[in-house]
Amino acid sequence: MKKPWAGRFREATAMSVERFTESISFDWRLWKYDIMGSIAHAKMLARRKIISSKEAADIIRGLEEIHSEIIEDRFRFDPALEDIHMNIENALIKKTGNAGGKLHTARSRNDQVALDLRLFIRDETKGITGLVKKLQRILLNTARKHTKTVMPGYTHLQRAQPVVLGHHILAYVEMLQRDRERFDDSLKRIDVLPLGACALAGTTLPIDRKFLAKQLGFRKISENSMDAVSDRDFAIEFLAVSAIIMMHLSRMAEELVLWSSEEFSFIEISDSFTTGSSIMPQKKNPDVAELLRGKTGRTYGNLVALLTVMKGLPLTYNRDMQEDKIPIFDTADTLKVSLEVLIDMYPNININKQRMKMTSADGYSTATEIADYLVLKGLPFREAHEVVGKIVGYCIDNGIKLEELPTEKFRKFSPLFGNDVSSVTSIESSISRKKSLGGTAPDEVARQIQRLRKVIR
Repeated sequence: MKKPWAGRFREATAMSVERFTESISFDWRLWKYDIMGSIAHAKMLARRKIISSKEAADIIRGLEEIHSEIIEDRFRFDPALEDIHMNIENALIKKTGNAGGKLHTARSRNDQVALDLRLFIRDETKGITGLVKKLQRILLNTARKHTKTVMPGYTHLQRAQPVVLGHHILAYVEMLQRDRERFDDSLKRIDVLPLGACALAGTTLPIDRKFLAKQLGFRKISENSMDAVSDRDFAIEFLAVSAIIMMHLSRMAEELVLWSSEEFSFIEISDSFTTGSSIMPQKKNPDVAELLRGKTGRTYGNLVALLTVMKGLPLTYNRDMQEDKIPIFDTADTLKVSLEVLIDMYPNININKQRMKMTSADGYSTATEIADYLVLKGLPFREAHEVVGKIVGYCIDNGIKLEELPTEKFRKFSPLFGNDVSSVTSIESSISRKKSLGGTAPDEVARQIQRLRKVIR
């Protein structure tokens, strides 16, 4: 197969090199964007009279035919042609002759692949944010149903203070909101046209980059041709933001694994989203959540892989950058399928309200409210903390709960305790008093839900 640089070389490329350097086995996924960019480029060349209108029409017709062939699975991708760019160009030349050979005027594969990647990541980013919004809405609907469902809040995986389940779920909605904002913000740096940078130095031909930007929907045009072809920071940012959201999804998955265990028994995941054991008939395993947790590591690895590829490269383009695509494709696929399975699974989770409330009552979780009670009576918090710590120790030694302790017993630890102390020892009272902005009181949680519904709309 004749190479596009064959004029300089006297020997054929070794077969081992062919196998080692080809990228069509994975970059074929960019075909749609390669064709899109080529059509815009052909229109621009004709507009600037660098090629004739007829040649542009022939090129566009040929590219549209190739588009149809790929859609219909009739196109043969040839590894000998290395990449998606040469596969499409070779097919175009066969269809249009000299006209197809003129398409590569005023561009290089360097700015061509940068364009394809930006178009791909732009589309993926928009698709991912749509899925994130869908998951947020599902979580919001679940939170709305559980503004009064009591559960233990944890620190260090130890029962800490009682909260409502809706409040707990809203924490993830807030995390996902920041993830969406990060993706939306990254579009400002993705949405920059590199086409026209050519190999690295621009071109002597009278191209129209503003026309190209308008045709391809780019808001900005790269200002430096060397920067345009030599950096992948926009792709690294995509991988970084994806890794952050996968971390959030992994934490959500971890809680689903814990909560579905016999030890917690807070939830039961539908049979449709669990699997069994090949040897233990009684088992019902949260494999979906576990896999989601595991796949997060892949996205971290992809981020580190591309950072490592780029860290030592001199300007401008280097063939190392061919290694950018697999991490990008894999992360995009992993994140989307993770979001999709959570979107499907979450509405199929049954909440064990009784179990949640029962565990909230254990562990002396209203101790902080009792300390706050003493603070309102004028005792410095550190002293109040010590007093309540002694009360908890007494209750543990005597096997009783805080709400079971008589008022006269409270007074033995501090004369500031009055008959109204019982109003702060119950779980319901503890929750309802958390009215501070962002707190877990049911009315405040309802307000948070209303605010988020407007934001996520």
